[in-house]
Amino acid sequence: MGEPVLPPMTSQRPYILRALYEWIADNGMTPHVLVDARVSGVRVPAHTVKDGQVVLNIADRAVARLEMDNDALRFSARFGGVSQSVVVPMAAVIAIYARETGQGMALPADLPSETADAGADAAPSAAPETPADTDPPPRSDPPKRGSHLRIIK
Repeated sequence: MGEPVLPPMTSQRPYILRALYEWIADNGMTPHVLVDARVSGVRVPAHTVKDGQVVLNIADRAVARLEMDNDALRFSARFGGVSQSVVVPMAAVIAIYARETGQGMALPADLPSETADAGADAAPSAAPETPADTDPPPRSDPPKRGSHLRIIK
């Protein structure tokens, strides 16, 4: 008799993101996320993107209607005094950390089958004005290990 075939597990990324967000907020710190703005479906103001990435403050006092579901991070925030809707597919979240201490973590890469499933779900949410539409597709190189976070003031 063979082993039972188990259904594939869902991505761990949204669960880790929500847990770390709660940990950072519970400790009175300011949660920031590092986002790969080149991933399909990312909707952030183009002027906030630098070198294909953007750091977003997702503290309660900085955003409105924050939602962190299994597919994406969504909220409204003011950029230059203008309220804008932000959408970040889970596949685009590189890391979450506390602004004050830098403590947090880079989110682990999903298994290939999970990434393919997440990409299929994220693609329809792409808006025509997203920075991802004008940038080259993300590289398929494996992520570099080691610290790549920097404190932005």
